[in-house]
Amino acid sequence: MNTFELPKSGATADWMIFLAMLLAIVIPLVSFVLWLLVFRKSGKKKRRRHKHRHKHRTNPTLAQTGGLPPVRDSDEPLPGP
Repeated sequence: MNTFELPKSGATADWMIFLAMLLAIVIPLVSFVLWLLVFRKSGKKKRRRHKHRHKHRTNPTLAQTGGLPPVRDSDEPLPGP
């Protein structure tokens, strides 16, 4: 048997296929992890936090206007047309 000839059947052929598939998965994964470690920017960059200014509300809340309106008299008719 030639040393460079691959087995065509049997358990050895199954293991060869398994190892080939494992290498096909592991080699790209390892290269991706190395790329992340080597070529990514080193150190974390501090991001500036922008302070947001509070805008004046155009529709004030009840607390800002002084609370609820006074209780309406039950004898008084409802306003409106």
